[in-house]
Amino acid sequence: MKKEVVLGIDLGGTYTKLGLVTKTGGILNNSRFDTNARMPFQDFLKKLESEVNDLKSNLGPEQQLIRIGIGAPNANPQSGNMENPPNFKWGRSVPLAKSVEKIFDLPVVLTNDANAAALGEMEYGLGKGMKNFVVLTLGTGLGGGIINNGELLTGEHGMAAELGHVNVNSNPNARQCNCGLKGCLETYVSVTGIRRTIFELISKMTDDSPLRSISFDEMTGEIISDAALEGDTIALRAFEQTAEALGIQLADTAAHLDPEAFILLGGLSKAGDILLKPTIDAMERKLFNAYKGRIKVLISKTPSENAILGPAALAWKVEH
Repeated sequence: MKKEVVLGIDLGGTYTKLGLVTKTGGILNNSRFDTNARMPFQDFLKKLESEVNDLKSNLGPEQQLIRIGIGAPNANPQSGNMENPPNFKWGRSVPLAKSVEKIFDLPVVLTNDANAAALGEMEYGLGKGMKNFVVLTLGTGLGGGIINNGELLTGEHGMAAELGHVNVNSNPNARQCNCGLKGCLETYVSVTGIRRTIFELISKMTDDSPLRSISFDEMTGEIISDAALEGDTIALRAFEQTAEALGIQLADTAAHLDPEAFILLGGLSKAGDILLKPTIDAMERKLFNAYKGRIKVLISKTPSENAILGPAALAWKVEH
């Protein structure tokens, strides 16, 4: 009997990561490529086909690829489409599942990228053994995934936990979000959001900083995190503001869900305690008394290159 594997695809606004994964979470082969979210969808599919075929060529005769799991922004598991993905130029309704099924002639299951990350944490990460927790992905955008009583919460329309598009600033001059709204949490708490904060601070502060010589498009979450860890005053101030906005929102979310923990992952989480400690402080200040001191905020231990474990966990959950 052949050893079954699944293909996990983590489709992000900047990079797409993919890999072949066993039932126990072992990664056999993996790769990544630039998503080029502002180029045509068909360009992406051609690149994906090439990358997947390269991975498949490394499978042994005793191994069989049986299914594909995809985590993608604004992916609706009911329709199989990416619906109005704010950081992409692929259209309002992108037939992702059907397109990938057609290319590889394999069953495809997909969900929101943060939902997939939540499943990955439950099966292989810090959420193992937890029944109620929330994952927040702090990448190009901000995604949310909710595990409630041991099950992924998807909602009536398959689009639950879009925490990045909760309004946190009702001022008319609030930041414009790619989704069309203003004042979304994602515009303040994400790699894109903190870049905007960095450039606002650069215009107001006179402190020397290597960040001044980096363009907006080249400034990654890792670069900002590294600068903060090295004591850069502008980066540290940006993390203070980001953590304040995030912590307040965690307190609001706790009032709805009463989770055991919030688990943070993505580029901004690389800053570790520089993000974590002020986030916890802000959350605790705003928490309803019944929750104070009882809700953990954790940074995922899953390496960013292993983001494919979430989509793989989704694929393994499907019955044969």
